[in-house]
Amino acid sequence: MMAPMKIAVPDDYQQLVATLDCYAELRGHDVRVFQGPAKNADELVTQLNDAEAVVLIRERTAMTADVIARLPRLRHIGQTGRSTHHIDVAACTARGITVSHGTHASAHTIAEYTWALILASRRDIADQMQTMRRGEWLPRLGRGLHGKTLGIHGFGKIGSLVAQAGKVFGMRVITWGGDESRRRALDAGCECVATKHALYSQSDVLSLNLRLSERTRHSVTASDLAAMQPSSLLVNTARAEIIEPGALEAALTAGRPGYAAVDVYENEPVLSGDHPLLKMNNALCTPHSAWIEKEMFECYFGEAFENVVNFARGAPTNLVNPSAQQR
Repeated sequence: MMAPMKIAVPDDYQQLVATLDCYAELRGHDVRVFQGPAKNADELVTQLNDAEAVVLIRERTAMTADVIARLPRLRHIGQTGRSTHHIDVAACTARGITVSHGTHASAHTIAEYTWALILASRRDIADQMQTMRRGEWLPRLGRGLHGKTLGIHGFGKIGSLVAQAGKVFGMRVITWGGDESRRRALDAGCECVATKHALYSQSDVLSLNLRLSERTRHSVTASDLAAMQPSSLLVNTARAEIIEPGALEAALTAGRPGYAAVDVYENEPVLSGDHPLLKMNNALCTPHSAWIEKEMFECYFGEAFENVVNFARGAPTNLVNPSAQQR
């Protein structure tokens, strides 16, 4: 018979976890969901102190070696989604703490939202909605997409879906990257430009779809952005850390590119309007919502909860570090 565990879910600042259908999978366990993000490592340790298992929401919570060392009862970490770069897996393994992750990705969800941002920005939808709510009738002069150039920086699963939609809108689709990226792009009927400068300078709309890694961190530089046109739009639904710190704000102030639509920030959540992009009229900002969709949440959390329950039953699944079981 499965013994009940103490399970903690940190950083549910959108207060969505307990509303999910799959939350019922944790019935019988002692579950505590923390809605307010921990201000520092000490507060995080206090929140998780009694937990035998922790379920992490994407990359919101950093499980460092220091934090792990201060959680004596922790036996398992369940991760929503595939990424584990925010978890010190080696420290977990040394302590005999197993880590499980998801096997599903959210490519379609992110691609859909990327296009929502592109269309909303190019046609000034948010501003027009606000003017109507004020009782005004002021249609704006938007920018069309047909015949324009869509640049894809990061031609993986998400980038390829964004590219497909661009072709439906009658756009020229270009990309730049390594051999594998080039092969995928050519197979999809897209163009591969010779240089990064060409990608940025030729794109009327440029979508960042790079996975965050040490190689891609800060890989989009101020000089890359300066190569864009005053009429161009940069869209980032990937990670804020891909762009050099402060470079996007400076570029928008300088007018190259002229516009940005972003869903990701260096430090989340952004509260009290405390971010320079929120003070810029040429930036459309949303609160990391690209992956927040009912079906995707049920999928991500359902798999994470199942992994935790399987661990409690003594039959762990989708382990990142199976060798930790031997400790």
